[in-house]
Amino acid sequence: MTALAALEHANMIEALALLGGYVGDATVRRADGVAIVATGLPIVLFNQVIVEREAATPTAVAAAVGVMRERGSRFVVNLRVGTDDRFVGLMAKLGLVPLSERPWMPGMALHPVPTERPPADLPGHEIRQVAGEAGLEDHIRTTSVGFDLPQEIIRAVMVADLLGHEEVAIYVGYTDGEPVTSGLGLRTGRTIGVYNIATLASARGRGYGAAMTRRVAADGTAAGCDVATLQASEMGRPIYERLGYRTVVEYLGYVEPPTAE
Repeated sequence: MTALAALEHANMIEALALLGGYVGDATVRRADGVAIVATGLPIVLFNQVIVEREAATPTAVAAAVGVMRERGSRFVVNLRVGTDDRFVGLMAKLGLVPLSERPWMPGMALHPVPTERPPADLPGHEIRQVAGEAGLEDHIRTTSVGFDLPQEIIRAVMVADLLGHEEVAIYVGYTDGEPVTSGLGLRTGRTIGVYNIATLASARGRGYGAAMTRRVAADGTAAGCDVATLQASEMGRPIYERLGYRTVVEYLGYVEPPTAE
């Protein structure tokens, strides 16, 4: 589990740094064992301090929090349960409080990834890898609606430059020609990271999200990966568990305390 947790963590940081780096005026920094992804987008997912390596020190983490505070956007310090426990006391000293009582995000992994191609697409449903800007636009719109996020947030990180990125694959699932689900894969070494699995509310419960997850992982396997990783929402977690993914790490978030109105 420890090795899989390390692969999940590394892929997640790479994904956040890559996508966050496309946002204008973003600060993306990986130094002294600490990763900073500060985009200013109104979602903590893209404003994070993450302990990247064992070499991280309390001084480095505190400095990263200082960078976030200077930028002024809401942010989260994302600590792995167990692995990063040495920094829990520092959070209180810095005036940060838990984002939630329990870990807010499970990191999951599948190993080995099945080498056979996933079952044929569901009737009337076809998953296509995006090759041009029209497909990218479908991905942006579908991800935005599926995640119930403003389009400008998705558009800020899902840019046309990704279409030429060797380690990135972008997908849209169409039912009767209409885009209903999305997915993204990012390869780092032996790991295929599965991201942007979103399905329109009107198309849920038909297996489209599971089919997209299988497709992203299978394409990663074809490219030489043998581990698939992802970070699950409460809605998605049971689906991923049915596909064989297991939680290998849990993240606790620490944020600024709420201000009195």
